Amino acid sequence: MKYKLFGKTGLRVSELCLGTMGFGTEWKWGSDYELSKAIFDTYANAGGNFIDTANRYTEGTSEKWLGDFIASDRDHFVVASKYTLFDTKAQDVHYAGNHRKNMIRSVEASLKRLNTEYLDLFWLHVWDKTTPVEEVMRAFDDLVSSGKVHYIGVSDTPAWVVSQANMLSELRGWTKFAGLQIEYSLLQRTPERDLLPMAKEWNMAITPWGAMAGGALTGKYLKGDKGRLPDNSARLNDRSTLITEEVVKVAEELGVTPAQVALKWTMQRNQIVIPIIGATKTDQLLDTLKTTDIILGENHINRLNEVSKIELGFPHDFMDSEVVKNAMGGTPDMILR
Repeated sequence: MKYKLFGKTGLRVSELCLGTMGFGTEWKWGSDYELSKAIFDTYANAGGNFIDTANRYTEGTSEKWLGDFIASDRDHFVVASKYTLFDTKAQDVHYAGNHRKNMIRSVEASLKRLNTEYLDLFWLHVWDKTTPVEEVMRAFDDLVSSGKVHYIGVSDTPAWVVSQANMLSELRGWTKFAGLQIEYSLLQRTPERDLLPMAKEWNMAITPWGAMAGGALTGKYLKGDKGRLPDNSARLNDRSTLITEEVVKVAEELGVTPAQVALKWTMQRNQIVIPIIGATKTDQLLDTLKTTDIILGENHINRLNEVSKIELGFPHDFMDSEVVKNAMGGTPDMILR
């Protein structure tokens, strides 16, 4: 396992991040303590140091068990957790949201469950549409200044909000978001419209969730195998099936697994992308970890790009039109960029 800098920071993280949403059996499909520990050890023994959890995952069990697993070598691991969604008390307006009260309450609760004095990375889990951006960023900066949080990131939030937050923080000397967590895969490329370009402009690391589209891109559903996806899932529709079939073909040509191809495609973007991987079996994780050993050639990348392409829509398609070329004096190829 090699390491990447986490966005515009000096933080060194593994090129694959271990997701722990399945640590715990409260959500029925998760893993018990012994299996979760085995999955964690498999990742750590492969050189992995970047662990993703959240206060909401398996009703807090994920954080509690992860706290046990990292206890013997806490400073080695880069531990990331999240806040926004309620973790202990449903139907209470102060136990959810992006506001300062919930942020402070949540980080204190996460630190207690993880049995640690600090979080390496603290994510805003999802934008609540109500809390002012300046309240969020000032509260985050206070946490960093206190030493309870080292770096901050934002998940599942519109590009314009993230850009507004980072610009405000830059102007006021506050801590900026260093990472962006979003759904991104061959079946979900809409982040290429605004989220990915925005993150690249701010030099933010991307940590995609759903890079294997809930298992659809492994090809198992093509064989009739069943998983957690319902039959009417968009990840199993005709378009998704065509994309998955091409992933399988590329995998066969390279002598690797479809899961490795799907993950590697996200990693071979022209920016920092660190996929979040999860597993319910150690052999699944061992297969996924081999993704770091493969390279997709230009031909394979082009084929995957073509079968999964989307319309960027306005104004992106318009910006490639003759009208905008006219704005460059009719000589866009002569302007170095």
